Amino acid sequence: MLFAIMATDAPDSLQARITARPAHIERLQALQNAGRLVLAGPHPAIESPDPGAAGFTGSLIVAEFASQTEAQAWADADPYVAAGVYAQVLVKPFKRVFPA
Repeated sequence: MLFAIMATDAPDSLQARITARPAHIERLQALQNAGRLVLAGPHPAIESPDPGAAGFTGSLIVAEFASQTEAQAWADADPYVAAGVYAQVLVKPFKRVFPA
């Protein structure tokens, strides 16, 4: 089943995000290589694809997991969690309707 992992960044976490990004991307790449990643990306703090010093307010990942428990465990082990980038992470089942 698909799950949406919705994370909110902690205040002033841009440098921690930059530092932890390679490990975070490596995990996402593994999901993509396994054919389980639907989409992933950050929420820029301003209306710009490159927000610079404004940074980001969080991230969204939609991926396939066997259960919500597995999705939550995967999210909890994210390098952004360990680095203190994410202040909150919510994992919810997701039903894909479009694109069909």
